[in-house]
Amino acid sequence: MKKNIAFDNAQYLKMQSEHIRERIKEFGGRLYLEFGGKLYDDFHASRVLPGFQPDSKLRMLLQMKKEVEIVIAINASDIEQNRMRADLGITYDTDVLRLIGLFRKRGLYVGSVVMTRFTGEPAAVKFQKRLEDLGIRVYRHYPIEGYPSNPSLILSEEGFGKNEYIETTRQLVVVTAPGPGSGKMAVCLSQIYQEHVRGKEAGYAKFETFPIWNIPLKHPVNVAYEAATADLNDVNMIDPFHLEAYGVKAVNYNRDVEVFPVLNAMFTQIFGKSPYQSPTDMGVNMAGFCIVDDEAARRAARQEIIRRYFNERCKLRQGMSDADAVYKLELLMHQGDLTEDERPVIAKAREIAEKTGEPAAAIMLPNGKIVTGRTTDLMGPCSTMLLNALKSIGRINDEILLLSPTVIEPIQHLKVDHLGNENPRLHTDETLVALSISAATNPTAELAMTKLSKLRGCEMHSTVILSQVDERTLKRLGINVTCDPQFQSNRLYQK
Repeated sequence: MKKNIAFDNAQYLKMQSEHIRERIKEFGGRLYLEFGGKLYDDFHASRVLPGFQPDSKLRMLLQMKKEVEIVIAINASDIEQNRMRADLGITYDTDVLRLIGLFRKRGLYVGSVVMTRFTGEPAAVKFQKRLEDLGIRVYRHYPIEGYPSNPSLILSEEGFGKNEYIETTRQLVVVTAPGPGSGKMAVCLSQIYQEHVRGKEAGYAKFETFPIWNIPLKHPVNVAYEAATADLNDVNMIDPFHLEAYGVKAVNYNRDVEVFPVLNAMFTQIFGKSPYQSPTDMGVNMAGFCIVDDEAARRAARQEIIRRYFNERCKLRQGMSDADAVYKLELLMHQGDLTEDERPVIAKAREIAEKTGEPAAAIMLPNGKIVTGRTTDLMGPCSTMLLNALKSIGRINDEILLLSPTVIEPIQHLKVDHLGNENPRLHTDETLVALSISAATNPTAELAMTKLSKLRGCEMHSTVILSQVDERTLKRLGINVTCDPQFQSNRLYQK
């Protein structure tokens, strides 16, 4: 499964920063830029557009960091309900702290945090105090009845007017969030209204990488976005306002198209005339101009759709999704003529599982070779697969043991006899720790350790739902994982 570079990241950074500067000039003052998707670690984009760096958006902002101020939005109910970022396994409020640290470390100015739709949630009040104790300014925005379909109320003292005005100091105010549903657009619009009331000029633009407006509606990269948001029921569509205004087809998604007439009315009421003719006009996304190998992007996106399908089925099996999301992904698979045969690691892992009667795993290496892992008395299938993969990449004789039983057995003794774990087999994190210790005295183990980075971007499949620790470790290694929606034996909880 060859992976060619599909995306020119350097060109993207240049074009994107230039386009945003042009938009700032158009408004002649301050620009509130809503950042959709992940600002720091956009792994979805890096998977469907090989060559796109996960921190590309951050790098772009660093090119203009003297002009940038970051405001982080978080929905108060997400704090109260301990909403999780599934890709990182942390709560949204914890992610706010993580993002602040990351942005500051890179030299970006974080001006404040705004809690949206605040109704007195105790956990949100507690989180605000924690932030303020850390010296971080916090503002509260409140629910508005009928938002966004009642402009006359929204653009009044009982609407945006009751929100706390966010004090900002720089030309470009980037509004980002831990995840969807955080109220980023409402924060931007509230600020534009409040700036106008204060006699200041300010504009709004939207930075949403997907769907990409200037590639076909049914391009796999755009379909992969629908797959990624199956639980939100987002649907890509041709922007009817853009088509009417310019006679040009542009791709957008249902929520932006549905809300545009209301936004247009707001802009007209605030500015006297709307600066935009379509929801696509609001965007500043140059990604489509930076795809340099369309076929490579199509292949990568097709893999992402298949991965999303398997992952959603596993979530359904674990009670973390619903049948509607799985059904939508089945439709996307069918519409794209996609089958699991396009992911050969699936058949290989199942073949080993059928032979052994135990869970198995398979990974495709950068050279196209598929390496497998089976369940043993000492290690789980992901662990044996990792060691076998490192051997193959390092051209280490298959008969050589990277970890001897004398290294593994004390770890098993600790797990079972002292930590009360029923499963004596080594998980992937324990296997890697053991390998790193062995590398201090074993040159072959040291060689294997140097090949870990080669696993990034490799495709892998497990015949059972992974334990949390295995899933987390494999994600940190950058391995793209799918699993059959089956628990190991009758164990409904994997740890």
